[in-house]
Amino acid sequence: MPISKKTPAADTVSGPPSPDRRRELLATAAEVFAAQGYSATTVRRIADEAGMLAGSLYYHFDSKESMLDEILSAFLDDLWAGYDAVLAAGDDARQTLQALVTESFRQIDRHRAAVAIYQKESGHLAGRPRFGYLAESQRKFERAWLGTLRRGVADGAFRADLDARLTYRFLRDTVWVAASWYRPDGRHAPEEIARQYLSMVLDGIAVRDRLPPP
Repeated sequence: MPISKKTPAADTVSGPPSPDRRRELLATAAEVFAAQGYSATTVRRIADEAGMLAGSLYYHFDSKESMLDEILSAFLDDLWAGYDAVLAAGDDARQTLQALVTESFRQIDRHRAAVAIYQKESGHLAGRPRFGYLAESQRKFERAWLGTLRRGVADGAFRADLDARLTYRFLRDTVWVAASWYRPDGRHAPEEIARQYLSMVLDGIAVRDRLPPP
C-alpha cells in the first residue's frame, strides 16, 4: 500500500500524550512496518510518514520495538477475544469452524497491516523475551483449529480420510493469506468473503448433480 508523504513538523503538546494521537501513530507505524519490514524501518521513517520530527515520536513511544509490541499485542488481544467467544459458544464442529473463519476475516479487516507484520516477522520475533507471547498464541491457535477439526471428524461432520493437521494447515494458509490482497474498500465485506471461502471449502466448486459429458 502506498504511504503518503507529509511535511515533518514538531509535535508540540502539553500534558500526557493523547490516546487518539497514539493510535494514529501506531496505525502509521503498522503500515510502514508492513510495507518495509521491521528491521528496515527507522524511527525517522515512521516520523516522516506521520508528519512529525523524529525526536517528537519519542514523546509517545520509547522505541520502535515498543510500537511493534503494541501493534501485535493489540491485534492478538482482539483476535482472541473473538476466538474465545466462538469457542465458548458450544456450537457443533461445523458451526465452530464457520465462526472461526468468519472471525478471522473480520480480524484481517480490522488489523490488515498487523496481520502482514505478524506473518513476516513472528518467526524471528518469537525468540525475543518481549515477544514470547507470539509463540504461545501460535500454539493456542493451532489447538483451537485442530481441535475443532478433530471434533468434527469424531462427530462424523468432517471426513476421516483426510489428515487433520494437513487440513488445518490448508485452512490456516488459505484464510490468512487474504491479508496480502484484502482491502477494506474492496468489493466484498469480510463476512461475504468468509461465506464464499466456506462454501468452497465445505461444498467444493464443482456443480452438483450435473451429468458428466458423454
